[in-house]
Amino acid sequence: QVQLVESGGGLVQAGGSLRLSCAASGRTFSTSCMGWFRQAPGKEREFVSAISRSGSSTFYADSVKGRFTISRDNAKNTVYLQMNSLKPADTAVYYCAADWSLTVPSMDPRGFDYWGQGTQVTVSS
Repeated sequence: QVQLVESGGGLVQAGGSLRLSCAASGRTFSTSCMGWFRQAPGKEREFVSAISRSGSSTFYADSVKGRFTISRDNAKNTVYLQMNSLKPADTAVYYCAADWSLTVPSMDPRGFDYWGQGTQVTVSS
């Protein structure tokens, strides 16, 4: 059974940084495409970033490009999201997602079969 467990969320002032982690278990992590999505109150879940199986390809939403960095450590079965220069608009619940059928990461949440429980990120102005 696949489990994804996020951590690292919290409250930070605008301009600050946080690093989210997502630990995966239940399947061979190195063969998964991984993604981060977020959902703010009253809004739809939106794509933030994704990474290929090997980590050689990364993808970002325009709103976070240049500020966020996705990475993965296949030896630790963990994917990370380093978030710098945070803005109040980044406030949301952040979700980790995984899929083992994709060959290229999807930017559509429907492309992912497995989800974590989410971690709250709040950026104060």
